[in-house]
Amino acid sequence: MKVVPLGAGQDVGRSCVLVTVGGKTIMFDCGMHMGYNDERRFPDFNYITTTGDFTSRIDAVVITHFHLDHCGALPHFTEQRGYHGPIYMTPPTKAICPILLEDYRKITVERKGETGFFTSQHIKDCMKKVVPLHLHETVWVDDELELRAYYAGHVLGAAMVYARCGNESVVYTGDYNMTPDRHLGAAWIEKVRPDVLITETTYGTTIRDSKRARERDFLEKVHNCVLRGGKVLIPCFALGRAQELCILIETYWERMGLTVPVYFSAGLTEKANRYYKLFINWTNQKIKESFVDRNPFDFKYIKPWNRDYVDLPGPMVLFATPGMLHIGTSLEVFKKWAPDERNMLIMPGYCVAGTVGAKVLSGMKVVDVDQYTKVNVNIDVQNLSFSAHADAKGIMELIRQASPRNVVLVHGEKSRMSYLKSKVMGEFGCPCYDPANGELLDIETNRDIKALMSDQLFQESWAKEQQRRQAESSDSAEPISQLPVRGVLLLGDDGKRLTRLLDPSEFDLDQVSEVTHSAKDNEMSIDSTDVKSEPVTAKNDAVEQAPDTIVFSTRKVFDKSAVRKRMGLKDTDDVSEAVLKAIGELLALDPAQTVRNSKSADGSCTLSVGNSVKITAQPANDDSLPLLSLDWAWNEEELATNTLAIVNRVLG
Repeated sequence: MKVVPLGAGQDVGRSCVLVTVGGKTIMFDCGMHMGYNDERRFPDFNYITTTGDFTSRIDAVVITHFHLDHCGALPHFTEQRGYHGPIYMTPPTKAICPILLEDYRKITVERKGETGFFTSQHIKDCMKKVVPLHLHETVWVDDELELRAYYAGHVLGAAMVYARCGNESVVYTGDYNMTPDRHLGAAWIEKVRPDVLITETTYGTTIRDSKRARERDFLEKVHNCVLRGGKVLIPCFALGRAQELCILIETYWERMGLTVPVYFSAGLTEKANRYYKLFINWTNQKIKESFVDRNPFDFKYIKPWNRDYVDLPGPMVLFATPGMLHIGTSLEVFKKWAPDERNMLIMPGYCVAGTVGAKVLSGMKVVDVDQYTKVNVNIDVQNLSFSAHADAKGIMELIRQASPRNVVLVHGEKSRMSYLKSKVMGEFGCPCYDPANGELLDIETNRDIKALMSDQLFQESWAKEQQRRQAESSDSAEPISQLPVRGVLLLGDDGKRLTRLLDPSEFDLDQVSEVTHSAKDNEMSIDSTDVKSEPVTAKNDAVEQAPDTIVFSTRKVFDKSAVRKRMGLKDTDDVSEAVLKAIGELLALDPAQTVRNSKSADGSCTLSVGNSVKITAQPANDDSLPLLSLDWAWNEEELATNTLAIVNRVLG
């Protein structure tokens, strides 16, 4: 399996990871970097191809959620670079993604005057390629590649994606949160045991304190600031933390009876709240239950923001987008309020290096907003983490849930990844990688083979394990969860020949002669002198078999009296013959099959179907249990399986 990050490799932002699984190539996320305003904001798509033929090289694009660092480059990639293949995302992501893309386009093109950026039409055309991906639904991209989404928390519609092709599988987490908050649940995934788990590590070295303590600290700081007449600016993204903190402020204002005005950025957050109402089933249980009586996103104390309010006197609280102070309302208000020491700036989330938010958090007292503007930072700066990312403990918990064979770390700073990498390898004992952008990982994967185990092998293995436990005086009451098995594995071809795991006594390898190639005609031939086969004789009705046919067999012992009672037989009736007759009648229901009966000199009765499948009832005396044996050739494995099911049905 091949993994290469085009973005978010030892970095936060511009998430884009290429994975080749089972010969199929998937692009997980297609984001932009908020710290750049040039061509570096997009992933380096030239790594894939320089000819522009992306559709033939990428089988699917999967977007995990609507944040721009995960979807911001999508219209550029599809409409300007020419990818025309399928795009998969959850319904909430599909609904909200174009809103954020259009808002960013307006700021970049109409306010900043950039040229060559994607247009509104590009966004619409891009969204037409999207295929909805519902939670726990398996979607087939083609005949071989399957995708399945799992709940990721983080923001509305965020999903972790499991992809499988052939014998290889991968889980890509995107951003996720293992701790439930006031409006979303915690991330969860089945024990899918993928070959590779690709996980974000934004807070890979952080273990957060109590959520309740953080909320209390946040509310105290906001209350103290407005009491002294200051203004509170809370930069946050329109969906996720905005709703989380709005619910927190709303309940506190109502409880305390406060009248200080609270605002949120008009337009974008209003639309966001509308989608929260539409996709209420993606929220947590508490929100769903309260939604019956009152919509928790219809805020009583929080009103839409007007740009004219920025110079109004007196205290106020403003939730403004975006969360990193790099563009938009939050940056405009920051420039106005930053010089006043009575005001407060609360940064509730992560800021990418290079953004104004990152500069302010680093302690800079004079910040270059752009090449023409410097801002004096006298405002009280507080960094209170309400990030919807998993911390170190949450990341380890997700790895424990999924049980991967290999772990790849992305979407984090290199120093944090190094610490987490050693912790993962130490605790789980699996290889862990932290590739840089453009660094190719070629990960060897083990092949899992599904096989049908014979009853005889299972029973003998189970008995040996019980004997071993008794000999070691171990706790025999403890259930057997792992069973060592030693048998013969016969590989099928995914068609009629099913892969089987047999006891050595059921199939002796010494009976199989060496396979050789004829140099003359290059045809495969087998010396069949020791191979078990059924020669054709005039005394029976058996159909001629090829001399190189290897025959397998299994035995079924049954309780004669129980079968007699269940079938309503008389004491004088031959149970074995009655059982064979019942099996034959059920087999004869298939008009494509010809069922034949025969009886040998030793009294055994045989039922034949197909070219090689035979059911033989051995004569039993009073001291032995009746026995049925089923024999078949390898090329009629499917017919033998169906026949065995009928035998089990008749015997009960």
